Amino acid sequence: MATPKKYLKLNDLSSYRISFHVSNYAWDIITEWNIFLKKTVGEQFASSLDSVSANIAEGFGRKFKKDKIKFFNYAYASALEALNWNEKAYRRNLITKSQYEHIIGELKKLPKEINNLSNFTKRKLAK
Repeated sequence: MATPKKYLKLNDLSSYRISFHVSNYAWDIITEWNIFLKKTVGEQFASSLDSVSANIAEGFGRKFKKDKIKFFNYAYASALEALNWNEKAYRRNLITKSQYEHIIGELKKLPKEINNLSNFTKRKLAK
């Protein structure tokens, strides 16, 4: 009897799990800021972080290889944008050193993880 084929699920992707969790971690911090900070740095910071996991999810759901990779590239760029906002939030004393280090530690994993996902997609999908 053949074993059933295991299909990859979104939550199996480490890039998705990392980006999903770090965006929620930062969200909990940002929601405590005053309205000015939320409207200036907070919206950009949260949006860039949310965009990473959202683009990985959208790429994962796409049918064709080129579409998948396009969204993985968007996720990669959003991860770099989030690094920028993390630096600004720390420099402007909006987050603690511990919060900064946690966020940057997670964000620094993402470029390699997203590249691995893109390369896997290029190797495994026909079109």
